[in-house]
Amino acid sequence: MSAEARFGTAMPVIGLLGGVASGKSFVAASLAEWGAGVLDADRAGHEVLAMPEIAAAARRRWGDAIFDEYGRIDRKRLGQIVFAPAPGGPPERKYLEQLTHPEIGRLLMRQVEALASRGCPAAVLDAPLLLEAGWEKFCRLLVYVDAPRRLRLARALERGWSEKEFALREDAQESLDLKRKRADATIDNSGSPDQTRTQLESLWHSLVG
Repeated sequence: MSAEARFGTAMPVIGLLGGVASGKSFVAASLAEWGAGVLDADRAGHEVLAMPEIAAAARRRWGDAIFDEYGRIDRKRLGQIVFAPAPGGPPERKYLEQLTHPEIGRLLMRQVEALASRGCPAAVLDAPLLLEAGWEKFCRLLVYVDAPRRLRLARALERGWSEKEFALREDAQESLDLKRKRADATIDNSGSPDQTRTQLESLWHSLVG
């Protein structure tokens, strides 16, 4: 079933794939400048972690240590658990994904419907675990944002990540080869911002006219 049939709208959704720090957020922001609505999976994740039933399940699983002084889940503390190396981290990450992904998916669905109702010409979905969560079902087009590892690592270090954190986050996602194979188009984000925008402009006009 197509995304249009599921949502009752012809509004196309562009799903972004790529490695950690490949520049997916830059691509999403650029498309937004041309009128694309942005489906914010990260914000949806924040909302889901604040749900009482999700917070209660997280407390049962990981205890009070993952909560801040206001009783909210501290994503950094939780991340230290779920992105820990094997054997400890992977089963905890799987539990978290099974707990939160269905609710995040429902929030994204409502975002799609709201954007379509406002006459938005297209939307872009930037979600690190897009394929893992099955959210490609929302998308008409999957775009792979390509950048070499050395450049992506340098960007991650600028964000304050360590090389170990970068590697753990990358290992938690589907392989880059699989993402490339699943993509309908590729954007080379290894050059200047203007070079990336030129590619995106062609993609945008081919999709929405």
